[in-house]
Amino acid sequence: MTESDTKTCWLCARPLGLKVEWHHPVPKSRGGREVVPLHPICHRTIHASFTNAELARMPAAARALLEKEEIRRFVRWVASKPPDFHAPTARRK
Repeated sequence: MTESDTKTCWLCARPLGLKVEWHHPVPKSRGGREVVPLHPICHRTIHASFTNAELARMPAAARALLEKEEIRRFVRWVASKPPDFHAPTARRK
């Protein structure tokens, strides 16, 4: 991963703010080692929307998550927010 890779969020592609979280596209519990930078709200949305088992069955690419309507809706909503924007994240029912 290069320095330029850490300037934008892996999921929403917005510039990162002061707080950055690191996500394993392939869950660590499933042997994943690679990490990607995310906004905290984007990270929480991924884990509120998918279990580790579901993430393990998906390709390890943001586009795979963006194929899901729930994630596409979230990314459209958050697109106009500042990098350090925070809001409560609802868990999947």
